Amino acid sequence: MNRKEFTRVTPEEAGIPSEAVMKLLDRLESGFTEMHGLMIMRHDQICAEGFWAPYAPGIPHMCASLTKTYMGTAIGIAIREGLLTLDTHLTEIFPEYTPEKPSPYFEELTIRHVLTMGSGMTQFPEMEDNWVKNFIAVPLTHRPGTHFWYNSVGSTFLGKVIEKLTGKDVYTYLDEKLFPKIGINGKNIMHGIAPEGKDMWAWRTVSTTEDNLRLMKLYRDGGLWEGERILPEEYVRLATTKQIDNDNPQAREHGFLDACSGYGYQMWMCQIPGVYRADGAAGQYSIVIPDKDMIIAINENAPGPGPFLTLKAIWETLLPAVQDEPIIPDEEGMAVQKRLSARLRHLAIEAPEFKAYAQMKGQASGKYIVQNGDFNLFCNGMFAPEANPVHGFEIRFGEMEGSILWESKDHTSCTVEFAMDGSRRYNRFRSPWQFAEQCWANGVWESDDTFRLEELWPENNSRKTLRFTFDEDRCTVSYEKGGLPGQKVETVNVICRRI
Repeated sequence: MNRKEFTRVTPEEAGIPSEAVMKLLDRLESGFTEMHGLMIMRHDQICAEGFWAPYAPGIPHMCASLTKTYMGTAIGIAIREGLLTLDTHLTEIFPEYTPEKPSPYFEELTIRHVLTMGSGMTQFPEMEDNWVKNFIAVPLTHRPGTHFWYNSVGSTFLGKVIEKLTGKDVYTYLDEKLFPKIGINGKNIMHGIAPEGKDMWAWRTVSTTEDNLRLMKLYRDGGLWEGERILPEEYVRLATTKQIDNDNPQAREHGFLDACSGYGYQMWMCQIPGVYRADGAAGQYSIVIPDKDMIIAINENAPGPGPFLTLKAIWETLLPAVQDEPIIPDEEGMAVQKRLSARLRHLAIEAPEFKAYAQMKGQASGKYIVQNGDFNLFCNGMFAPEANPVHGFEIRFGEMEGSILWESKDHTSCTVEFAMDGSRRYNRFRSPWQFAEQCWANGVWESDDTFRLEELWPENNSRKTLRFTFDEDRCTVSYEKGGLPGQKVETVNVICRRI
């Protein structure tokens, strides 16, 4: 891997007052989001960076749909290699899946339209059996290129295009053609595979904050990295400028202009002219601000409209303060610079509660077997497949720590250690069906008979909470299920018998 470390400078050396970065941090820590990582680059130098413990620079983080920009990059590289063009029709790559009765506009559908979310589709294909064939057969209700419809299956399809043209999955292709060239350690780039074996690259990449910054530096530099051409210059120009209108009256009504300012090739245009971003759910951003020669990479867990509030904070606190020349701070400015430096070194997410004692604590330790229902200890939800459910478990409580040894229904077993002293215990797992490997766990006695186990999975941007309610001969394990868009949250109770 050819990795050259970026130079670190103070904000003032990059023409940014430390006070502006402090104001940005104030906004980001005001409660609308949980920040995990922030890097600011100007003139190819890192001038501010901070990570909220237990998140850290070297811990990969869920990208969500920022993954799509990696996918678009793979297509751009394939175009440079002459494997296809933007005007390649889908059935030129998959002739075997040409529909017997093509829908109107089908002959116009090209790779360009899939890249821009302008395929003309307004429904998803069945992700069963041969879903690539199903995707090509989806009826087109609009002329390609005229109607924006956010389509993650289309982005995943682009990965299958790479696989068909190269004989390699898109991860392997990027690990050869991109990652080592721009200083990304491909061994740390994880990608999820659904239980059925379908490639989920449209939203399941796990990478570091700096990886995402490096990716967008490649675009900022027109597809060149240290003089080597990786992406075609024209492809970069098109990818980073508005190619399709994505106006959204509802978003505009709420002031979320960054959701409706245009779309390029697997990346979003921002409300500030010329600014574009790779963008994933809950605020996974890598933002390029060309006229300021800046790149800002962020990982966070922002619910609801939180990601748009993060962008608003950047536009309002940081950008207006950027100056063309380096700043020579006065005495007061030096003091702020020192406070900022200290603050960036001591960032942390909210600490766990401390409630280590309860009446049932001494009696609750023991072995239990599941009698009714299912639960598991691994993270799950939108960005990870459901792990094998627990068959039985042994939980042990010490003075200020504990552990739970569990065995799944397929006899896989592992131990999760948890803290009860107001901190978190670090665990690491390796499993063929679990791509998030790192887990921080802590426990709290909510009442005399109920213990709450909290797990934080930094790579998956997920939290899992399980409540164990004990009586003499059994334990009821409770957790919340659902909560994704369109899903109702329900509490599941699993009955376990002491053995």
